[in-house]
Amino acid sequence: MPGHVLPQPTPVSCDSCDAVCCRLTVVVMPEDRVPRHMVEHSDHGLEVMARGEDGWCVAVDHTRMCCSIYEQRPAICRKFAMGSAYCRDEREQYRHRFDREIPLLLQ
Repeated sequence: MPGHVLPQPTPVSCDSCDAVCCRLTVVVMPEDRVPRHMVEHSDHGLEVMARGEDGWCVAVDHTRMCCSIYEQRPAICRKFAMGSAYCRDEREQYRHRFDREIPLLLQ
């Protein structure tokens, strides 16, 4: 339809995110120079970034909310673009996953 303007997607900012991308499984490739103590083997035998008990990548600096090995991060992390279709899809799936849970009510 001429003159019809499509709605623009809502802007994405890491400042308002629960670090969803830092909860994904990150396969470490042989050319990646990740500190070895941050790598573990998956059930399928792949080298992946280890995750803490909270489910976040062990490289996340919780004090500053950033990657503690940013200059050495795996190639797949370098390719993950904020606001990309993959980013938006992961955020949406994460949001829906927690929308269905029973809220914890403290008394």
